Amino acid sequence: MQFAGKSVIVTGAGKGIGRACAKIMAERGAEVIALSRTASDLEGLRAKIGGRSIVVDLADVAATRAAMKEAGTADFLINSAGINVLESSLDMTEDGYEAVMGINLRAALITCQEFARARVAAGGGGAIVNITSIAGHRGFPEHLCYAASKAGLEGATRVLAKELGPHRIRVNAVAPTITLTELAFRAWSDPAKSEPMMARHPIGRFAEVDDVAKVVIMLLSSDTDMMTGAVLNVDGGFLAT
Repeated sequence: MQFAGKSVIVTGAGKGIGRACAKIMAERGAEVIALSRTASDLEGLRAKIGGRSIVVDLADVAATRAAMKEAGTADFLINSAGINVLESSLDMTEDGYEAVMGINLRAALITCQEFARARVAAGGGGAIVNITSIAGHRGFPEHLCYAASKAGLEGATRVLAKELGPHRIRVNAVAPTITLTELAFRAWSDPAKSEPMMARHPIGRFAEVDDVAKVVIMLLSSDTDMMTGAVLNVDGGFLAT
């Protein structure tokens, strides 16, 4: 119960890594304020862990700000919401760009801003973890906008850490490898594509959602009070090869 009496806002809490983060935080005592665009996902999560839920389309800037204000002042923020549109560099569309950058980068910056404003008004303190990707470190075909969004979020994480540090707000990121979510299954279901990737993982497998969630939770804990501006690779050794 290391987070008893604390509260956490989790974006993308309906599925995948965000849902895993929400469940573990609740198990460890935190009140979870879950954000997702799918009401049924939030209803199922709330039935399991309690807490509060807010239905919001993070592609909508005004709705995102309103949702964060509804969430109120929390101790922690986990930015897990993310999408991908599989388009090559030559086939990239404006719609694909807007969708991916809007959710993966712009929405994350807005939630960080609103969270930080509330924390500063409350006297400071708190922590943010942004979930990025190894796609921001290596070039994968058909991941142009996704890679740009995740690399951008890592850069923003460092700026946020520097600017919010004086307010005792820590900001870190985790960069997972392929994690077995619905999004990953769509992108990596072809064995011709996935098997060469698997061979580059010394640990011999892709990540499960709990593998990533546990590192996120570690970065929110008091055990990492001196960590800010860091990006931790949760990649089974992929970036070491």
